[in-house]
Amino acid sequence: QVHLVESGGGLVQAGGSLRLSCAASGRALSNYAMGWFRLAPGKEREFAAAISRSGGNQYYADSVKGRFTISRDNAKNTVYLQMNSLRPEDTAVYYCAAGLLYGVSQYDYWGQGTQVTVSS
Repeated sequence: QVHLVESGGGLVQAGGSLRLSCAASGRALSNYAMGWFRLAPGKEREFAAAISRSGGNQYYADSVKGRFTISRDNAKNTVYLQMNSLRPEDTAVYYCAAGLLYGVSQYDYWGQGTQVTVSS
């Protein structure tokens, strides 16, 4: 089992940047594919980005492609989401997730989330 804790959220103006971190404890993060998801008020949870166990493959939702970058440091048991050119519609609680399968779903472990608010 793995325990995930997100950090790095906050308030930023449109066009700004934030970097989210997801620190893992328990089993080594290298055992898992990782994903970032977000949940905005009144909307369903949305997939944002995924990265394979080694970090060699990444996949992005169209809504964030070209602006967000997912990366990982398995030695530090940490996954990151660099968010650039932020827009008000990126406002949401962002969650990291760990799973055995790389992709947009089937994640087994979730963090508690970190709030990102983008002002116009």
